[in-house]
Amino acid sequence: MSRRALLGSAALGVAGAALAACGGGSPTASPPSTPFSPATGPARRVGVPPDPRAPAGSDQLPQVDHIVVVMMENHSFDNMLGVLGRGDGLALGPKGQPTATNPDGHGNRIRSFHMATPCQLNGKPSQAWNASHAQFAGGSNQGFVSSDSGPVSMGYWTSADMPFTNSLASTFPLADRYFASVMAQTYPNRRYLLAGTSLGLVDDTYPTALPPNGTVFDSLNKYGIPWKNYYSSVPTAGVFISSMAQPLITRGLVPIADFHTDCASGNLPGFSLVDPDFAKQSEEDPQDIQYGDAFLARVVNAVMSGPKWGKTLLVWSYDEHGGYYDHVPPPVAVTPDDVPPMLAPTDVPGAFDRLGFRVPAGVVGPYARKNHVSHTVYDHTSVLRLVETKWNLPALTRRDAAANDLLDMVDFNGPPAFLHPPALHAAADPAVRASCLVTGAGTVPPSSAVVAAH
Repeated sequence: MSRRALLGSAALGVAGAALAACGGGSPTASPPSTPFSPATGPARRVGVPPDPRAPAGSDQLPQVDHIVVVMMENHSFDNMLGVLGRGDGLALGPKGQPTATNPDGHGNRIRSFHMATPCQLNGKPSQAWNASHAQFAGGSNQGFVSSDSGPVSMGYWTSADMPFTNSLASTFPLADRYFASVMAQTYPNRRYLLAGTSLGLVDDTYPTALPPNGTVFDSLNKYGIPWKNYYSSVPTAGVFISSMAQPLITRGLVPIADFHTDCASGNLPGFSLVDPDFAKQSEEDPQDIQYGDAFLARVVNAVMSGPKWGKTLLVWSYDEHGGYYDHVPPPVAVTPDDVPPMLAPTDVPGAFDRLGFRVPAGVVGPYARKNHVSHTVYDHTSVLRLVETKWNLPALTRRDAAANDLLDMVDFNGPPAFLHPPALHAAADPAVRASCLVTGAGTVPPSSAVVAAH
């Protein structure tokens, strides 16, 4: 059974009776941690809220009633926004073409190139633990093509391919130092989004242990803060598979149609996690990325057109880089806990002391800063820190205790810059270039991208 199918079974409540016996403990204290980037205040400890003077669970950001998070899949900043012309993207040569290259291991270099179609190769590139560490190449980021990713890792798309995503990134604040949480696959990174740790996971499998301090959903439940995980095919909540046997979690899992209904009626919960159809809309290879552009547009437009726009903050990002090239080396980070990576004998050594590669990310809301690109270091635990800042919730791990909270991209001191939602570019229409579903990604790499060694 595939990883998606297994997770889907769990989401439908058939995870198995054995899962009911798995559970997490109560929050525990931890030694102080050092932030992985300049902190706006003193470093927190695990189990301590951002403001120890205020009651845990109390509202600290009255300008925002609803936090909405939508996370796509498998694209780096340079791959999706590298030629946007905003933020730290790909360097361009005299003719306006990206100059970045990577050695192919055969005496040639592969230059960054525009992907011929909006479709992708099947199973390439690779974001697995070994491939990602090979791509890092000691901090040079020169191992992409020679890793399991191959030449397609140097491909990128433009606003012609992803018009809505590029319009969103051009209009609202953009974060050009938002990194994945770990140099590994989808499930480890989505675990960081939910719990500030992968609990040792480095691949897309289903160990049954739950994080000792719980997930963000557990924290919200504890303090009576409503939440929902709106899902199109399967919910992200299932990356902690044992939680799918817990009624307090499964009651928050609702179909995507409810999101649009709740937006239109003004009934969004305090926290929303919105999931695409992971088989068609998430942008993971070999999908046609246009479907992801269209999905993101529907989510953002639903928020912007709803009656609670004035009190909503939406965060959009990608779970990891998917194996596509990015020129910014991931920085060091605090380890989330004392759980080491669960490495196979064939895995390269490593620890959870460095972030993953950059991914596209930003915020959307009435108080979003105009004409702003944030250079603050973020990762998925920054979303946790934002939620914790809003409701003064205790930190779950050393990583979210140290994280920056995304508020660099908003300004609550003056009138809302986007009181009236701006007009964004229409999303891609997959039907217009539907032929790529038959022809695939085209020639990878094109001959123009191969630079012979001298």
